[in-house]
Amino acid sequence: MWKNQVTKKVIIEPDNHFQRVADRVSAVSITGNLILSVFKLTAGIAAHSNAMISDAVHSASDVFSTIVVIIGIRFASKEADKEHPYGHERMECVAAIILAMILFMTGLGIGMEALKNILSGNYGDLQAPGISALIAAVISIVSKEVMFWYTKINAARIDSSALLADAWHHRSDALSSVGALIGIAGARLGFPVMDFIASMVIFIFIMKATYDIFKDAVNKVVDHSCDEKTERQIYERVMRNEAVLGIDSLHTRIFGNKIYIDIEIAVDGSYTLKKSHGIAEEVHEDIEKNFQKVKHIMVHVNSA
Repeated sequence: MWKNQVTKKVIIEPDNHFQRVADRVSAVSITGNLILSVFKLTAGIAAHSNAMISDAVHSASDVFSTIVVIIGIRFASKEADKEHPYGHERMECVAAIILAMILFMTGLGIGMEALKNILSGNYGDLQAPGISALIAAVISIVSKEVMFWYTKINAARIDSSALLADAWHHRSDALSSVGALIGIAGARLGFPVMDFIASMVIFIFIMKATYDIFKDAVNKVVDHSCDEKTERQIYERVMRNEAVLGIDSLHTRIFGNKIYIDIEIAVDGSYTLKKSHGIAEEVHEDIEKNFQKVKHIMVHVNSA
């Protein structure tokens, strides 16, 4: 058996669309969080609401998170160089992991504080807040939910783990505001323990989001294979080539938000080297054309 090998490294120009979308979403996030932080802090102080003041601090922490996203995406968008011939896409995964840790610490703080207050049973010290705190909580919930969906949709458009992590940070802030709303309403109705119970529910939601973000980022860092659906689509695409008699092996790995492929195809053993090489070229060009996330393709040709 002889083997012919064709390797193609697709040269990726700087992804200006990726960078533009990320910069626009990040700018909206920073501006929105700064406005919300000031608004909620003012309302919390005016209405004597500790919950709203804490929520304002949470919104302020989102500004730092978005800055981490910007840094991570800028590094990930850099061109390949001598020291990093495969590019810098994994830097975005690093940013997503950092954000997951921030989200984890935020949720843990909320959960521990809620549990401590529930176990203490000391609910009489909670001062009934003013109506302005309720209004601020409602505005915060709506605003953060809009920011969540806006960021999530754009993260899916450019397949950005870091932006997705930032989207879930918006959702955690929205859930935090829901807890503040329930707590404020409960306090005004004479049931302050509702604030702490709601916080425990928020803690569970945040932990679930943290796990999903962390798992996705780690899978992209450790060269996790593509999902079965994608690999099946690649297989079926290659087999459309009538000169390909079979596929001896197909291996994929995710590098940041890009895909690398190693494939061995079987062709008629009577073909010349030049003809076999041409078939291999057809295969990798067809894959590149139909799978936009593919960055690097290596095609091996075996005689059948």
